[in-house]
Amino acid sequence: MTEGIWNGVKCTSNLKKKFLARAACVCLLFSVSAGTLGGCGNKEIPFAYNPNYEVSSYRVVNEVSSVVASSFAENLCVVNSDVGTDNQAVDMTEATSAGLFDLNSNKVMYAKNIHERLQPASLTKIMTALVALKYGNPDDLITVTDEAAITESGAVLCGLKTGDQLTLNQALHALLIHSANDAAAAIAVHIGGSLDGFAELMNQEALAIGATNSHFVNPHGLTEDNHYVTAYDLYLIFNEALKNDLINEIIHMTSYETVFMDKDGKSKTFSFTTTNQYLKGTYKAPEQVTVIGGKTGTTSAAGNCLILLSKDTSGNPYISVILHSSDRAVLYTEMTELLNVIN
Repeated sequence: MTEGIWNGVKCTSNLKKKFLARAACVCLLFSVSAGTLGGCGNKEIPFAYNPNYEVSSYRVVNEVSSVVASSFAENLCVVNSDVGTDNQAVDMTEATSAGLFDLNSNKVMYAKNIHERLQPASLTKIMTALVALKYGNPDDLITVTDEAAITESGAVLCGLKTGDQLTLNQALHALLIHSANDAAAAIAVHIGGSLDGFAELMNQEALAIGATNSHFVNPHGLTEDNHYVTAYDLYLIFNEALKNDLINEIIHMTSYETVFMDKDGKSKTFSFTTTNQYLKGTYKAPEQVTVIGGKTGTTSAAGNCLILLSKDTSGNPYISVILHSSDRAVLYTEMTELLNVIN
């Protein structure tokens, strides 16, 4: 990772973007597309950054006080290569990519191919929920349109039909617990005006939180060209999503039931259980670890994927993620080994 240091950029307006300053009298504008830093005037200063970099963290130094500005990644785990474990082997041979992140110490405890771009399947829905709650309100009333129809064979659905009405809160429960693809599409059209419009918001917000190695084409993760993430970017996205109380609440739920209305005002019922096999009790986490919740994902292109929030016996939080494992049983065996690194 290249570290950029710039001296003598002076002005009086506020700093913009997320790596903003402690340094007095420094004003910088971060431009991803142009690869430049601009002061308060029109002059731009080129610097070594582009959106394809695996990790971004820069600092700014004021030439008078030499106070170092807060870097973008000051409170994040940063990793640029594989990371093993000192005390035990982790068998991750069937997974293409994996990572374990200590959220309190900002330490990367394990990393395999963490910056490889891969199809994320329904782990996409974490980004969908994050964007939906940034631009919408849980009490928003969604009216399902034709554009929200999912016709792909085998896709998980909650049975939404054109004209059905439900709240964003209800749709988010269907999205994150049942992994309903039609709920994802209905949310996207409601928030973004169209599937494409919502995908633009997803990409905009991904860049804003530093997930520069991801690109979203749809809100559900069904296979499409140019739809990809990395395990590291999923850590960034999930870490940001966990700041929302409603998302934390939903991912911890084992089941959900609610009533909504069809186009004629007649009641329809949702009732489903979590896809998370740890929460179901099908698989057990190591004794020193409590799985709080997360998101599953499976397609032929993405393989079997899983991201989790867990805590150790002291209540310290961790994010773990595995992408493109060979099958579900192997996925959970590998995830249990990864969680066992937590002491």
